[in-house]
Amino acid sequence: MRYKLLGKSGLKVSELSLGTMGFGQEWKWGADKETSFKILEAYAAAGGNFLDTANRYTEGTSEKIIGEFMTAHDRDYFVVATKYSLFDNLTNPNASGNNRKNMMRSVEQSLKRLNTDYIDLLYLHIWDNLTTIDEVMRGLDDLVRQGKVNYIAISDTPAWIISRGNTLAELMGWSQFVALQVEYSLLQRTPERELIPMAKHYGMTVTPWAPLAGGALTGKYLKGDRGRIPDGSKRLNERSVGITRKVMEISEQTGVPESHVALKWTMQRGFSSIPIVGATKLSQLEENLKAIYFELSPEQIAQLDAVSDIELGFPGDFFKEEGVKSVVYGGFYDKIEHRQP
Repeated sequence: MRYKLLGKSGLKVSELSLGTMGFGQEWKWGADKETSFKILEAYAAAGGNFLDTANRYTEGTSEKIIGEFMTAHDRDYFVVATKYSLFDNLTNPNASGNNRKNMMRSVEQSLKRLNTDYIDLLYLHIWDNLTTIDEVMRGLDDLVRQGKVNYIAISDTPAWIISRGNTLAELMGWSQFVALQVEYSLLQRTPERELIPMAKHYGMTVTPWAPLAGGALTGKYLKGDRGRIPDGSKRLNERSVGITRKVMEISEQTGVPESHVALKWTMQRGFSSIPIVGATKLSQLEENLKAIYFELSPEQIAQLDAVSDIELGFPGDFFKEEGVKSVVYGGFYDKIEHRQP
């Protein structure tokens, strides 16, 4: 396993993050504690140190399993990322959302479940469209100053809100977001419109969730395994099927599983990207870990880019028009060194 710096920080995390949403069986699926421990042991043995969980995952059992595992191992070795925002009870109107009260109470509960004094990386899980970003940033910075959180990150939030938050933090001398977690895969490239350019601008690492599109990119649904994916899903529409068939084609050419092709595409995007790979079986983790030994060729990446290409919409596609380039750059577009966002 190789390691990457998380955002602009000096924190070193493994190139694959272990998703633990399936640790626990409260949701009628997932891994029991014994299997979860085996998965964690195999991940650590391979050099993995970046664990992704949340207060809501399996009603808190995911955090409890990680906490119990770390008690018997080296806590300081692991970089534990958890999240706040989602409800943990239905009797308190402030037991959910982005507000400071829920932030503080949720973190205290996570610390207890994780059986630790600090959280390495705390994500805001989902934007609630109620709380002001200055309340969020001040609260997160207070947690860092208290030593309960080392770094902060954000997930599933509009780019303009994140930009305002990081700019405000820079102005006030508060902690800034070092990572952005969004759904991103060959089947879901819309973050390229605003979110990923924003992350590149602020030097944030992107941590894609569902990099295999719920397993669709492994080709299993085209091979007859419908799994838990509903009929009519966007992961099974004509466009998605075409992309998946291209993944399967490259898989056959290279002799590696389809999952390796899809994962490496997210890892070879030209910006800092650490996909989150979930596992409820040891065999799933062992298979995904082998992806670190495989590289896509530039030609293969170009093929995958082409088949999964999306319209950026306005203003992204507008900026690409030759007429726009002509009037903005006065005919010198191809003679100017263009700064990458």
